[in-house]
Amino acid sequence: MTRAKPVPETVTVHVPFRLVKRGGRKEMQLPDGASSHRKMDNTLVKALARAFRWKRMLESGEFTTIAELAEREGIAPTYMTRVMRLTLLSPDFVQVILDRTQGPGVTLARLLEPFPMDWRQQLEHFG
Repeated sequence: MTRAKPVPETVTVHVPFRLVKRGGRKEMQLPDGASSHRKMDNTLVKALARAFRWKRMLESGEFTTIAELAEREGIAPTYMTRVMRLTLLSPDFVQVILDRTQGPGVTLARLLEPFPMDWRQQLEHFG
């Protein structure tokens, strides 16, 4: 019978990374070539869900104006209008966001800025 080597009490692991701001929060970024499973950007997904829900509420006649809906939701009508523009994103680009394959530069702040209405140009614009 052989004796096992003693296990050290402390193990030190060095992981090279840097912290970057993404969507208003800090995120760990690994060096190029390191594998990582990016988690879904919940900020983008929530904004998309809200935009489509608000659009549906207006189209159904539940609310007649953005101002009325914004008041009920407790947010500024100007912010609601900017978020609702996300419903104008191409279905392909929405799928990219839901599949978590968008580039690191695709943040909610960037999506709330004016973007091309042509769906082909959107992928290039945010690419």
